[in-house]
Amino acid sequence: MATEPEIYAALKEIFADVFMRDDLELTPALTAKDVKGWDSFKQIEIIMASEERWGIKFNTRELDSLQSVGDLVKVIAAKTA
Repeated sequence: MATEPEIYAALKEIFADVFMRDDLELTPALTAKDVKGWDSFKQIEIIMASEERWGIKFNTRELDSLQSVGDLVKVIAAKTA
């Protein structure tokens, strides 16, 4: 089972790769509106990298529920429990 700090640390690496910058501070409230260039294509990259990193698959309902980084962390934590 992945802990929230472990998930945030791995997501920080994923976000750094996707956005090609390592100055993003991931918080539970961070949303696409807060990050320049975070569009639907970047969202797909984040999801695919997360699925690969944790060996999980998101279903449509889970993807539709993602409004923030905190939501993503909760879903990953639940799927890796």
